[in-house]
Amino acid sequence: MHVPRRAFGCLGRLTISPVGDKIVAGRVWRSVTDWLDILREQAETGAEMAREVPATLANPDISRDQVKKLFAALEQQAEFVEKLRRVLEANDFEPEVLVAAEALEDRYAELAASAAERLKAMRSGESRAQRQ
Repeated sequence: MHVPRRAFGCLGRLTISPVGDKIVAGRVWRSVTDWLDILREQAETGAEMAREVPATLANPDISRDQVKKLFAALEQQAEFVEKLRRVLEANDFEPEVLVAAEALEDRYAELAASAAERLKAMRSGESRAQRQ
């Protein structure tokens, strides 16, 4: 998934990358390296988002529609990382790997929550302006 830079100023990209799959007896198999590469890639993107999302949300010129799109993208990313964590757990990865996946899942959930708060504040400000 790609979130266009122009839509969110400095937001950049959220990336969900497919990995080459092998289908054996109806199950999808990926190598350990593939899963770790996906987690590493997602962690890099998460670190970038942790820097960019707060600045984007603090921009007074951001529109309500942009905040909605940002929230949806962050929610989608959080869901992807949750699925990744479940796959890692099901495949008995080392505890450190699982902790890293959980921390990444929490990071995206917190970023999505901050976008939801900004949207709530924007709606609240519009309601006050309409009453005046």
